[in-house]
Amino acid sequence: MSLSLANAKNVAKVLTEALPYIQRFTGKTIVIKYGGNAMVDERLKNSFARDIVLMKLVGMNPVVVHGGGPQIASMLEKLDIQSRFVDGMRVTDSITMEVVEMVLGGLVNKEIVSLLNQNQGKAIGITGKDGGLIEAEKLHLKRQDNDVDQGDIDLGQVGKVTRINTEVLETMKNSNFIPVIAPIGTDKKGNSYNINADSVAGEIAKVLNAEKLILLTNIAGVEDGDGNVLTGLSTEQVDNLIADKTIHGGMLPKVKCALDAVISGVNRAHIIDGRVEHAVLLEIFTDEGVGTLITNNNL
Repeated sequence: MSLSLANAKNVAKVLTEALPYIQRFTGKTIVIKYGGNAMVDERLKNSFARDIVLMKLVGMNPVVVHGGGPQIASMLEKLDIQSRFVDGMRVTDSITMEVVEMVLGGLVNKEIVSLLNQNQGKAIGITGKDGGLIEAEKLHLKRQDNDVDQGDIDLGQVGKVTRINTEVLETMKNSNFIPVIAPIGTDKKGNSYNINADSVAGEIAKVLNAEKLILLTNIAGVEDGDGNVLTGLSTEQVDNLIADKTIHGGMLPKVKCALDAVISGVNRAHIIDGRVEHAVLLEIFTDEGVGTLITNNNL
């Protein structure tokens, strides 16, 4: 068999496998949290953009929520502003908040929009402040040592979502645009807040009754004690894995975000390896996928 014929047959096989997924998810909303290596590696950035544009082209409604921790850290370093973290969260004073808004709402957001547009998509970048999209309040982090309450830790302008206004997202969907959202919110007094992008993606997925929530990360997925990737997990199984500390550390907040989403009505949540080229398409359009699937249904 010639190489060209072999390639053609492989393409046909891929398309045949993808077809039922395309039919199933046409018209469905899929919220993707974009971050990690996929945001800094040029090859991965372009493959991500093509994935999102293709999803829109075949009739899905992708909504992109992005992070930007490394880019924020780089800018703060250039400006000689010290970073401090508590439990993985950046303490955000007023000066740091200005940098966060500049980097997330400006540099990072517009780069993603440009990538999508370069790949023949129609994307619009917004922050949670635009159209009152994300209402937020100050996050109060309580610390306990030896089960003794140590009181609140002041993280500055770090917030949590109190409400998502879907009107602006529905307008974009009806106009055939891809929303690209920076996770910055405001309270009723106009104060700005830096919000965890996973959390924002989860809240948006819930209010939009999304078919899927996809969280890109820098590891293969949720792993057992031997390093094997676990998938096809029910909420009950995830609870058990958290209880026995198989899921711990930095993966725990991401898993809890996915868990909360499916409990609240999102059909499926995926934690996938953003280091894999075309990871989003592989997870949506193939039988094998490239990460961990969590669902509230019995598989």
